[in-house]
Amino acid sequence: MNRPRSIVILTGAGISAESGIDTFRAGANGGPSLWEQHRVEDVATPEAFARDPDLVLRFYDMRRAAIQTKEPNAAHRALARLEREWAGPVTVVTQNVDDLHERGGSHAVIHMHGEHLSAWCTACDVRTRWTGALIDRPACPACGARALRPDIVWFGEIPYRMDAIQTLLADADLFVSIGTSGAVYPAAGFVRLARELGAQTLELNLERSQGSAWFDQTRLGPASEIVTAWVDELLG
Repeated sequence: MNRPRSIVILTGAGISAESGIDTFRAGANGGPSLWEQHRVEDVATPEAFARDPDLVLRFYDMRRAAIQTKEPNAAHRALARLEREWAGPVTVVTQNVDDLHERGGSHAVIHMHGEHLSAWCTACDVRTRWTGALIDRPACPACGARALRPDIVWFGEIPYRMDAIQTLLADADLFVSIGTSGAVYPAAGFVRLARELGAQTLELNLERSQGSAWFDQTRLGPASEIVTAWVDELLG
């Protein structure tokens, strides 16, 4: 590959699986399934929240508590090193709702599917960092309304910051996808858009994704190994 300047990195469940974060699908990228005991329709849609808010809040309270016990792995730390040492811009666009990129040292991170450690007040539209439970309907720190929900993009909702992501893809010299299934849109379409706009494309994954054919190059293996090796190669 030619030496790029601007790098955009899409990350999915596979980069956090080695830290013990549950994945969406059974066996996806080597992790356990988040949905083995819960149907998507029961916990990850606006309709589910309207129908049974207690179930949804309990589910996300458990996930919020769980991620705070996990630690970044070598892949997260390698991307943070790349951001620190690379001469051009490096941006991580993540489908993950954990905070392991930030705790691993990355600063330029876009959470397109929201964040577990954030609560959204549907009354005043303010988002607040949140580490505790929501099941008891705590008051919004901004307006006092008891209208907080998980700040997560549910199925059927529009991912965050799509305009900014498209601008980044248009300016990218290299687009890298790490630990993604290639099955969830719109993220699964980023590689095609990046290629059409002239970027080189690289896939780093445990196994080939559904969109693997769109990448100029694919490297397979555990994220902690192949991401670290790739960053060492790029910076070396």
